[in-house]
Parts: sequence; structure tokens; C-alpha cells
Amino acid sequence: MDIGQYLHNAFPGLTLAPSLYHQWDIGIHFELGAGIYQLKDDDSLNHEMFDCVYSQALSIFNELFSDLDEIFLVTNVYQHRSDEIKKKRIKVYDRYIKNKDLKFHLRQETLPYVFDDEEADDYYTSRFSLKCRKQDFKYPLLIKAACNKDFPLKPRLDKKWGGGSNYPDVFFINMTKNVIFFIYDDRGCEVISTNKETIYPLYKKYSDWIDEYSREEIVKRFK
Repeated sequence: MDIGQYLHNAFPGLTLAPSLYHQWDIGIHFELGAGIYQLKDDDSLNHEMFDCVYSQALSIFNELFSDLDEIFLVTNVYQHRSDEIKKKRIKVYDRYIKNKDLKFHLRQETLPYVFDDEEADDYYTSRFSLKCRKQDFKYPLLIKAACNKDFPLKPRLDKKWGGGSNYPDVFFINMTKNVIFFIYDDRGCEVISTNKETIYPLYKKYSDWIDEYSREEIVKRFK
């Protein structure tokens, strides 16, 4: 089963793109590093804040993914059509996969641009997907790279710092439990599931991290 078939069966109608929480009825929106600003008074980076963000994101990941779970590691790379001949090199599977033989099973497909904006026709989405298990990739580093989107920090998902909408998006999909985990940047992450009971322990354990703007709605969902 490829990623398209899996999503069609488990999450029908879902577009694998940021704002998963707003597309699906069973989900949690977490705020990372709440109450801590990314910069210090002298405008230097607040590394304590980023350490907190990394720790929280990793805790959520470990709660959702066990060593035995089957995982789809999916990356969306957003490209301008003028660069279609010169394909953007994807670093996720070169840098963060431990089992190098797995890279021969990497699949790539070209899809419409996932964002709805005026220039959507000028862009497209290259989607890469790989079936693996937790121990097959360097997930602590990959999680950090996802959090570092908007800041000149390493590790990264692309070569140059610039942030913005062209930064690759990585989705951790637990095929065994039917859960999708997505870190959009240092500010927060989203978790959706096909079954409320699957992520209820996460909701209870990390209730203090729930995004305050979404808290009332999330509490209603889990009553």
C-alpha cells in the first residue's frame, strides 16, 4: 500500500498539508515553548526556548510511536514550476535515515500545490514517502530540524536558511495506530487520529501544552 492509498482509506478527504487539526474532527493542537520568546533582550536566539520546544516535540513523538509501529515518513517539498527541470534535492532521506538500504524504497510523486493562494498555479508539490520504523531514522534530529524552520539553526531540512512557505514539511504517520503527527515550526504541532481513544492518553498527559486558542474546542472533542 502506498501513501495515497493509505490516506484514502484511513483519512478520506484529508489533504496532507499544514492545518491538519482544522481538517479532521479527532485531533489536538499543541503549543510548544508557551510563554517563552524565541529571542533574548539583545535579539540573540534564546536557546533555552528551543531546547524546551525540542523536548516537548520529542515527548509527544515518543508517546505516539513505538518501536514496533509501521511508519510512513512523508515529506512535502514545494517548488516553483520554473524549477521543474532542476529538481530540488531532498535532504531528509540522505541525512536522517540510518538504514541506507531503505532509501531504495523511497517513492516520489508530483502533486498540485497544497496551499490555496493567488500564486498556486505557479507551484507544485513533490511528495516523498518511505515506509520504515522508528529505529530506522534519526528522529530526534529530524524533529529538531522541523522546529528550526524560521531560524538559522542546525539541523535543517534544507540547505539554506530562509524559512517561509518553501521549507519542506515532514509528516510522521503511524500506520499501525492511524495517527499523524506534524510539527509546523517552533510554535506548535498537530496530532490527528482515526480513533479518539488512541490519543486520549496524550490529551490527558500533556493537557498543559494544548494551544489556548483551541483548548475549549479540544476539551469538547474529548468529553
